[in-house]
Amino acid sequence: MTGASVSVGGETVGAIGAGLVVLLGVARGDGPEQARRLAAKTADLRIFAGDGSQFERSLLESGGAALVVSQFTLLADTRKGRRPSFTQAAPPDEASSLVDLFVAELRALGVPVDTGRFGERMLVELANDGPVTIVLDTDDLERPRRQQAT
Repeated sequence: MTGASVSVGGETVGAIGAGLVVLLGVARGDGPEQARRLAAKTADLRIFAGDGSQFERSLLESGGAALVVSQFTLLADTRKGRRPSFTQAAPPDEASSLVDLFVAELRALGVPVDTGRFGERMLVELANDGPVTIVLDTDDLERPRRQQAT
């Protein structure tokens, strides 16, 4: 992605150049460990072009930034009826603190981060170069491996 911004009420509240737009949904049962693992995976995932491959460099290696936008609608359940249910989304107070932790973890890893405003109606604009869209689910991320005693 070559650039992105997020606005609330006509005011730009976050903008980045090259990097990633992270639409972040927090589910019931998610906790700090999921936020930390997801931030590490987001920063280290090799999804940017390098000299020899389309998927050679990570966000950290490319020097890109992240625009993080909370998005509870990613948790929509559309299996029944015509209206989505959002019962799998974490309550707002829990979700907000985990979004903040995710952002703090990305920054601690060295990723420049801008954000939207939690709970607000936001207009997200992006220039998607590719496009490459990847879904990361904390249920699917590697768990830390246990050290074997020798």
